[in-house]
Amino acid sequence: MTERADVLLVPPAVAPDGDDPLTHLLFAFKHEGMNLQAAILALKKIPAQSVALAFQRSPSSGYARVACYLWEIANGQRLGDLPPAVGAYEKLFDDASYVTDRVQRDTRWRVDFNGIGSPTYCITVRRTPDVVAMLDADVLGQVDKFVSGIDKAVLDRAVRWAYLSETDNSYAIEREKPSASKAEAFASLLSRAHDAEVISEAYLVALQNLAVSNPLDRADGFRDEQNRLRNEMRGALGVTYLPPSPELLRPVMDAVMALCNDRDSKVNALVRGSLASFAFVFAHPFMDGNGRLSRFLFHKVACADPRLANGLVLPVSVAMKRNEREYLAALQSFSKPSRAFWDVTFISDDQIYQDFRGQPEIYRYWDATACVEFGLRMADEALQRDLRQELDFLHRFDLVYHAINDAVDMNNNDLVLVARTIAETGELSNNRTKQLIAKGHHPDLIRTAVDAALGALTDMDDV
Repeated sequence: MTERADVLLVPPAVAPDGDDPLTHLLFAFKHEGMNLQAAILALKKIPAQSVALAFQRSPSSGYARVACYLWEIANGQRLGDLPPAVGAYEKLFDDASYVTDRVQRDTRWRVDFNGIGSPTYCITVRRTPDVVAMLDADVLGQVDKFVSGIDKAVLDRAVRWAYLSETDNSYAIEREKPSASKAEAFASLLSRAHDAEVISEAYLVALQNLAVSNPLDRADGFRDEQNRLRNEMRGALGVTYLPPSPELLRPVMDAVMALCNDRDSKVNALVRGSLASFAFVFAHPFMDGNGRLSRFLFHKVACADPRLANGLVLPVSVAMKRNEREYLAALQSFSKPSRAFWDVTFISDDQIYQDFRGQPEIYRYWDATACVEFGLRMADEALQRDLRQELDFLHRFDLVYHAINDAVDMNNNDLVLVARTIAETGELSNNRTKQLIAKGHHPDLIRTAVDAALGALTDMDDV
């Protein structure tokens, strides 16, 4: 057999004989890993007697036992009059090929469910080279080591910067600029990411009310109408995504909240944060504010890891704003295929009808590999680029500020502006110099201030 990027080439001599669906499914279990959505959907169409017969032929076969286990989940029925299963317990997901969680053991079929979530809502994350490399990089371990040597007062300033930058960029991703009061409220919300408060519908409603700008968009519960995302195009093609219908939403959101609240999970906290964020936005439980809340949930889940201490959050939205095309691609890894299961009829801008022709399983069993790859990259970039740069800036600013303050007598407001400009750019622009002179500062005083600042930076670079 030859494995390529998106296909497994099987020689005729190895391929299953005939067109029996169960035979092909068992072959896929053996050679292609576990595509849980495909397996569940296939088993909904396979008769009980076919699965039972395969098990009776070989009660110790791990693949036959997995088929029986998943058949009962898919159909909500119990297979009866069968001998006891025997053999070693079979893991549903291969630990070497997938990111797995703690085992939930099924003694009837001797199957260990080790997926992320539960047997009725499970997210798959494949161990691609990018996922493995990012997990091996141990971003949270790097954060812990990095901040351990930083003065607490400086770290507190970096934390405040992270809150404000995360707020600005989370809104900017959606092409919004929050009012000062709204930005302050959302920044305050980020400080609650470290709280141990359990995520519930009431909790999320309260956060949604803080996150949206228009009072008319504030929710009092999860939506009870169909939501949709649209782009600038007219007609049905302008509808880019339809989340689960209201009747499907509740079980999906119950599972998403359970995922967020699972502090006993053995899955890496940044992986879980990525999953919580994307799972929430795909569920789209509110009519507005879902994107901002999804990015907050990344922090809420990731901050359960003790290595993100001292109130610190990684400014992932800053990195996401810088990589919007990749963010869209991660979102579309789910939204595009799911959109194909909806028939949309466009009557007018205010009259759009949609009919779901798919199965609920597309919202309950999905592959989040692309989402996790993106989330891990953004966390790493937020550390390596944004957080490190900000702390370097704070160090430069403090040196420049004290050097200028020791050299000249300048009011605090102008002193901060000069110090910030030189710390950021390494110089004081002609325009800023003219502004200071217009305020009454003597050119000699300005030159002395600049010389002191540049001298401090040179001394720092020489160390």
